[in-house]
Amino acid sequence: MAVLSLTNAHLAFGHVPLLDGANFSLETGDRVGLIGRNGTGKSSMLKILAGIEKLDDGLLQLEKGLTSVYVPQEPELRPEATIFDVVSEGVAEAKALRARYEAHDENDDLGWVQERIEQIGAWNWEQRVDETLHRLDLDGTRLIGQLSGGLKKRVALARALVAQPDVLLLDEPTNHLDLDAIRWLEELLNAFKGSLLLITHDRAFLDNVANRIVELDRGQLRGYPGNFAAFQAAKAYELENEALANARFDKLLAQEEVWIRKGVEARRTRSVARVQRLHEMRAERVARRDVQGKVRLDVATGESSGKIVAELENVSKRFGDRVIVDGFSGTILRGDKVGLIGPNGAGKTTLLKMILGELPPDSGSVRLGTKMSVAYFDQMRDALNLSATLADTISPGSEWIEIGNQRKHVKSYLSDFLFSPARAESPVSSLSGGERNRLLLARLFARPANVLVLDEPTNDLDIETLELLEELLADYDGTVFLVSHDRRFLDNVVTSTIVSEGDGKWREYEGDIEDWLQQSKRAAEIKARQAPPAAAPAPAPAPAPAPVVATKRKLSYKEQRELDELPARIAALETEQKHLNALLNGSELYTQGSAKISEVTQRAGEIDEELLALMERWEALEAK
Repeated sequence: MAVLSLTNAHLAFGHVPLLDGANFSLETGDRVGLIGRNGTGKSSMLKILAGIEKLDDGLLQLEKGLTSVYVPQEPELRPEATIFDVVSEGVAEAKALRARYEAHDENDDLGWVQERIEQIGAWNWEQRVDETLHRLDLDGTRLIGQLSGGLKKRVALARALVAQPDVLLLDEPTNHLDLDAIRWLEELLNAFKGSLLLITHDRAFLDNVANRIVELDRGQLRGYPGNFAAFQAAKAYELENEALANARFDKLLAQEEVWIRKGVEARRTRSVARVQRLHEMRAERVARRDVQGKVRLDVATGESSGKIVAELENVSKRFGDRVIVDGFSGTILRGDKVGLIGPNGAGKTTLLKMILGELPPDSGSVRLGTKMSVAYFDQMRDALNLSATLADTISPGSEWIEIGNQRKHVKSYLSDFLFSPARAESPVSSLSGGERNRLLLARLFARPANVLVLDEPTNDLDIETLELLEELLADYDGTVFLVSHDRRFLDNVVTSTIVSEGDGKWREYEGDIEDWLQQSKRAAEIKARQAPPAAAPAPAPAPAPAPVVATKRKLSYKEQRELDELPARIAALETEQKHLNALLNGSELYTQGSAKISEVTQRAGEIDEELLALMERWEALEAK
């Protein structure tokens, strides 16, 4: 049953229709991911459903008595208030009703007030708030003004959840959240009993939370069952068919245009119906809203840096009593794509500044490479002038920019990032959040650099732009340092990770996020399996001489051969595992039928068990 619906919805800003006769319904228990390019109107649609904005035309219908809560991208919270006070705003009606009942005003209908209090559970609203704070691991006494962006987002979610709404509307809920918080949010939303509609660019998050994808594309809303991976497969097939249909239509239209212009002899044989059909085809072609062009990204690396970008030896850093980095060693080579992973406040930025020589360590040594030219994404975000035009932001004082060996007009360059030439003279303040991030990327890539530092570049970018940015960074010849909580983006870009393991300890892992998770999980499992024998003392051991106990016996020929072959067997399994993970994360597999999907999924699970067994065997042989 639909709890809310849009029928023949129209919404436009200027001459651009964001909703063009669109239809949508949210069913009971739905967890819908709303996706689409930046500027297509996703946030506006969410505000319409929340009752904040109005349609130009069309019908919004809500189930009688429906309660919904909207959490925007950047929630507004009172900085002077405590967390408890802000979260309590979610039960404002319950607070007001109970206060009204306790005031015993003679003019009040206390019978109705008491009935309403019992209906919404207002007698124990403080307990509801305390339980929600405990569930979300929040300290109710802390002031909002002292919180990080991630904690503020968590408070806004707590304020929404304590209201126990029928519908939860979330706009980019993963922004400012670290990996642990995102996993926590996934569990929270999967346990939510109401209906959910969310906007997010995090593809892994969509895969784990959504059971339906709705795409806002050229003013229309199209629904696809399943998660994001299923959507990608269906969408690719749909776009291919649309392109073929449009090509056939355009060919027929071209033939008819040639026929209508043949001259006097052809005009004698004109069919009135055929001429009418030509007019209709012309009108249909004019009305057709084609898929917009794709972002075209290119970046000049300039002069190559030295082979070694940075070499750190046992570096440490502390601020007061807090240890940020404790004895970290590592080497970054030219061309490495390094992801820095850790919870908010772990010290990722501090470690990055030490790697780049911007912050000296308290102890240890840092050796920097030569010919390094560094470009920062985060720094330019702070320096963005909202009153400047798009053209001046990219190339102040000039109409031309140099990209590698190419010379491009600034309007042509902006069109590569989906900004029309007419918008080149528009102020930056007129752009949406996602469009501003796209402009920042355009500005970043307009300057030659052989080291890119990207701090949360994925915030507010649409999924298509993210995929193209991934391709650019993967093909980039220089070195990339990437701070992000987008798991799929990190998986598709980085070649190694530097991970915070708590108490200032950082460890470097080869591979992507999945490789780090598997390596750390495997190490934890091996440690756990070895722990019980080590913890249980042997009963009444025989008094054997210490040298005899310490002596390792020589491996047999068969065992030595097995030990020599183990690294290659493990590497082969890890390569196969990486290939299967790529299949599972891609779209091609989902067009090959359920049997193939089951086969790949089963094999991926078997590889985990085989790798664990081989690692245990390696440990056992090494111990001999």
